[in-house]
Amino acid sequence: MGYNVKSKIKKDAKIAVLMGGSSSEAEVSRRSGKNVFKALQNLGYNNAELIEVDKNIAQTLREKNIEIVYNAMHGKFGEDGCIQGMLEVMGIPYTGCGVMASSVCMNKEYTKNILKEAGIPLIKSVLVRKDEDYKEKIKDLKYPFMLKPVSEGSSIGMYKVNTPQEMEECFQKSLQCGQDVMVEEYLEGKSVTVGVLEDDDKKFATEILEFRTKTEWYDFEAKYTAGMTEFILPAELSEEMTQKVKKIAIDSFNACACRGVSRVDFLVTKDIPYVLEINTSPGMTDLSDLPAQSKAMGIDYDTLVQIILNGAGLNK
Repeated sequence: MGYNVKSKIKKDAKIAVLMGGSSSEAEVSRRSGKNVFKALQNLGYNNAELIEVDKNIAQTLREKNIEIVYNAMHGKFGEDGCIQGMLEVMGIPYTGCGVMASSVCMNKEYTKNILKEAGIPLIKSVLVRKDEDYKEKIKDLKYPFMLKPVSEGSSIGMYKVNTPQEMEECFQKSLQCGQDVMVEEYLEGKSVTVGVLEDDDKKFATEILEFRTKTEWYDFEAKYTAGMTEFILPAELSEEMTQKVKKIAIDSFNACACRGVSRVDFLVTKDIPYVLEINTSPGMTDLSDLPAQSKAMGIDYDTLVQIILNGAGLNK
């Protein structure tokens, strides 16, 4: 059964789909942007155009008299509050989360601090800064660990370490992606993710997607290489756990003041759904999670784009 949604945006609006940029996820963003642009054309937004983000982006938007921005950027500058702040100053409505939610959720440590206050289940972890002795910081954690640069996406710079020797080598590699690294205990369980959408001021969770990878964990290769991950939709969870995950996803969305669209990643183990992170600009590629999750509940790709587009201006 399909999901019906009415357009809140006039069909002749000048819409810019922002993509690319200078982050490590620029190419993924371009793939998202091209798909979104095609959907907008299908929906009848004939004045939509694709724009590659560079240092002159503000001037470009002004010259083209852009009225609305669909943000298809991922990673640094596009997902961390920077482009959002620029658009706020320019007075251009945009899709997705606002400045604060974008900047907070881009940082895994800040996200965890807020979610902890909200009573959300979290895996034990510590933050290690570049100039700190990690051996002292991790003494209360148990191997194996996941190393996560606090402000990267698409699993870039992430490593699983099983021994102190691996820790020494991989910690330095993670630092190349930023000044701070989260060291999180590695737990085995079901990896699941759920989208949260906002339509007519109603927030709802999508179907839950479970993924089983051919790699040891959900790394960049598993995320963006066809055939490397088995997707189970809906996830093989009990009805009770399904509802619990969806509720916690919406609670996390609210706690971090997200708007429009986000995706919440979980690890479910021993009947506890631990939140891993919140993605405020979910991928919209052919292999991305959010479109698949939405399709499973009757929301096709074009309708998903319409829902997200309708959310432009929610941050005002």
